[in-house]
Amino acid sequence: FLSFAILFKTHMGFFILVFLFPSLYLLFRFLKWALVGRHQACYIMSYECFKPSDDRKVSTQFSGEIIARNKNLGLNEYKFLLKAIVSSGIGENTYAPRNVLMGREESPTLADATSEMDEFFQDSIEKLLSKSGVSAQDIDILVVNVSMFAAVPSLASRIVNHYKMREDVKVYNLSGMGCSASLISINIVQSVFKSQKDKYALVVTSESLSPNWYSGNDRSMILSNCLFRSGGCAMLLSNKWALRNRAMLKLKCLVRTHHGANDDSYECCKQMEDSQGRLGFHLSKCLPRAAARSLVDNLKELAPMALSTLELARFMVLVLTRKLIISRSSKASASKPTINFKRGIDHFCLHTGGKAVIDGIGENLKLNEYDLEPARMTLYRFGNTSASSLWYVLGYMEAKRRLKRGEKVLMVSFGAGFKCNSCVWEVVRDLDGGVHAWDDSIGEYPPKTLANPFLEKYGWIQNEDPSTFKIPEDYQP
Repeated sequence: FLSFAILFKTHMGFFILVFLFPSLYLLFRFLKWALVGRHQACYIMSYECFKPSDDRKVSTQFSGEIIARNKNLGLNEYKFLLKAIVSSGIGENTYAPRNVLMGREESPTLADATSEMDEFFQDSIEKLLSKSGVSAQDIDILVVNVSMFAAVPSLASRIVNHYKMREDVKVYNLSGMGCSASLISINIVQSVFKSQKDKYALVVTSESLSPNWYSGNDRSMILSNCLFRSGGCAMLLSNKWALRNRAMLKLKCLVRTHHGANDDSYECCKQMEDSQGRLGFHLSKCLPRAAARSLVDNLKELAPMALSTLELARFMVLVLTRKLIISRSSKASASKPTINFKRGIDHFCLHTGGKAVIDGIGENLKLNEYDLEPARMTLYRFGNTSASSLWYVLGYMEAKRRLKRGEKVLMVSFGAGFKCNSCVWEVVRDLDGGVHAWDDSIGEYPPKTLANPFLEKYGWIQNEDPSTFKIPEDYQP
């Protein structure tokens, strides 16, 4: 003991350096987490996907009626639309805005757009607040994103007025951000949570189709009529530490990639007028390439945050090995190594931009049909509901009771600009279904086939002669 005391006295500085400084560092980290870090977490407490009434469903016959009333279309456009719809992956139970159902798609009014939004707001927000046990006056932050309709006062102000929210509620209203807007809204909430603790945030995401139905004959613009459908989602988020065990999901990381500086990416997906001055949404042939570039860049940044050290080390070894093989022989070839995201991610919540989008992401991430099923079923049942589509996919996973405590969920979305946004959520507790948009039909999915009846009903168009083809005035699909 005496020898140890002499040794300690002689080398006191060394012992302080070895033991005291690390202890102080650990104490600092603990205090930082206790006082600041634990209040910066972003939890999803609940969400509510909008399910419009059955009288807004778009059947095969009704689709034919909409197409037949567009006098700007000819036989070649009919054949193009038939091919697009048959291969779209969309079924017969999607929803359209009421002015289209009433045959007024060529002359929408401001009232059409606002009533479409009100129907969604007053249904989904009401249900969300009711099942969460939270009052509208408890909301501290409100973020609304609707890309193609910018009202004055804003849609966010419309919600504040309807629900009589507090005067100090922090309001953000986003427009023009495309199908990736809901993750941008989540990012805004995440940023606010880092500086303010014990807050509730309401995120509302949708798209307004009433004033944006294209009635021309430009193929790059009529394609959007085949894909986009009505929908929306309201989400309640919080950073209240006391509510962490009641939460559904916890945000682990979020990455946003913007390729707007690239002309091809910027131009591939935009609202514009055709040669006749008709307003529509243009989707160019460059879109798949722009999406692939943005996805690669986004996942490069996301991978170190989302995957295990072991998977990252494996990938690094493969990259170095490939470089070594190529450097030793100019004629040598080696397959390009890929990161296995399934070694850190359990579920994949993909944007339902179309069958080709889902197939492309699945191929890039080496996903199987089980992984792609939620996105495929969402596209088939609800269509492309723009920024809200991710939450219908999540709802499918929950309704199928796939989400278990501790598992990771990857969300990937694309949007005009061109943008790719992604995030990873951790499941806080086992989620046992009860999602309104899916709860009455989840047992029917997946169906035996995803084929829609468009080809069977309208396949005769392919045999028509362009020189003699004409739709009779009294034609009924």
